[in-house]
Amino acid sequence: MREGGVTYLDAVTAALEDEMTLDERVVLIGEDIGVMGGAFRATRGLFDRFGAERVIDTPISETAIVGGAIGMAIAGLRPVAELQFADFISCAYDQIVTEAAKLHYRFGVPVPLVIRAPSGGGVGAGPFHSQNPEGIFAHVPGLKVVCPWSVQDAYHLLRAAIRDPNPVLFFEHKALYRSQRGDLTRSQPAQPLGRAAVRRSGGDVTLLSYGGLVGRCLEVADLLHAEGASVEVIDLRTVYPLDIETILASVTKTSRLVVVHEDTLSSGIGAEVAARVAEHAFHCLDAPIRRITAPDTPVPFALPLETAFIPSASRIAEGVRACLTY
Repeated sequence: MREGGVTYLDAVTAALEDEMTLDERVVLIGEDIGVMGGAFRATRGLFDRFGAERVIDTPISETAIVGGAIGMAIAGLRPVAELQFADFISCAYDQIVTEAAKLHYRFGVPVPLVIRAPSGGGVGAGPFHSQNPEGIFAHVPGLKVVCPWSVQDAYHLLRAAIRDPNPVLFFEHKALYRSQRGDLTRSQPAQPLGRAAVRRSGGDVTLLSYGGLVGRCLEVADLLHAEGASVEVIDLRTVYPLDIETILASVTKTSRLVVVHEDTLSSGIGAEVAARVAEHAFHCLDAPIRRITAPDTPVPFALPLETAFIPSASRIAEGVRACLTY
């Protein structure tokens, strides 16, 4: 079935609907996800179709949502927990990191849990509703961390996450919900988690990103193509585990790497990518690796400051040019 021009948000809803239809073990849990359809309306219509036993409204408590979902997963269900904003995932840090990530290792008990978390800035939501905490959890063995950019990936990767026997954190950039549109093919997941995508082939420099800034990187690749530069754009899709093979293959070809993400600079995904490339492909590099990220500050509320905080197309282009001319 093919539907033209659906939104990223539509793709998330479609993935939930299709998995719930195929597998009665899939249940949704979160605040206001029932009659209201969720803070961003990602679960709209699902309460009416599947009922209160499978679309479960909760109090405003991320601790209770995630803790309850872990119990469901241990008992044999496949819960998908929705947190209204990724920022408040910190309230459930102990449940995610100490319990969900380690139960299989400690007791041999799978935890097929998905935590959906709208993340990212660009919508003027201030420091408590705009963060990108994926780097924190990419440090934790036992978790998988997914940050899709495209409409098709939002659908397929969410379905793959629900089927995965491990706990998966699924960060959806909320600025993409209604701005990102594309064709959607509703089918079985085509591949497992942990595979990057080459969004554009090139030979002069590798430009790597994920989530909300992939589209901006593609814009920069188009701009620099007009200047005579051939930019290869890689979309990580899953930030943990990293598809290091695809990254190294690209850097070996281009000899240059620029990493872009909206998360802050220190100890982010970009730092890990840079370290892996320096460790395994240093001999291939013709220029220093460049990281273009948010600064190490909270997300500002004022629009001009938030605009300066998030890597812009001009900042990314400047970094790529500097790498090309080194």
